[in-house]
Amino acid sequence: MTERVPIAVLVSGTGTNLQALLDTVHGREAQVVAVASSVADVPALARAEQRGVATAVFARASYPDRGARDAALAGWLLERGARLVVLAGYMELLGESFLSRFPGAVINVHPSLLPAFPGLRAVEQALEYGVKVFGVTVHFVDAGVDSGAIILQRAVELPDAREPGEVLAALRPLEHALLPAAVALFAAGALGVDPGNLRRVAIRSGEG
Repeated sequence: MTERVPIAVLVSGTGTNLQALLDTVHGREAQVVAVASSVADVPALARAEQRGVATAVFARASYPDRGARDAALAGWLLERGARLVVLAGYMELLGESFLSRFPGAVINVHPSLLPAFPGLRAVEQALEYGVKVFGVTVHFVDAGVDSGAIILQRAVELPDAREPGEVLAALRPLEHALLPAAVALFAAGALGVDPGNLRRVAIRSGEG
């Protein structure tokens, strides 16, 4: 039986990936127990509030440094009972002190086929490089920049793409499918480490 794992979602903007989680795994494989934003008054917070999910804002400017912000954020998420933290368009880096509070339980969705084009402006980087295949990666978060072990990836061919907006529009359905799928796999205890390659996530079947 799949456990309904309590998850927290970190956001910074419109929250379409949050909405995908609320519409799919919330109340099924997972329970969204907290939504935290790095920016006040963003649509993502309204999406959470409409579903009765606790929200809070942790703007870096409100704290003396990133470490203090991370400590306050982690404390609030743990108070809410979160066991998995999902970065869904969260535009801040999380330090090792935060990650140590949720070992092996922080995941992110990124608009490229990692390890290609990590960091900010991933789609713009890809367009500047002239690639014809774009994609989405869901990965565990480590202390590096988009360098954690890869959970799921999916690609789409866009040989004539010229503008970031059109690429992002094509990638959005992939994000909305892969992120909930990764959460469901985590909830099922189906994500492990390949003993032959510690950077590779092994997806186990037949759980439950």
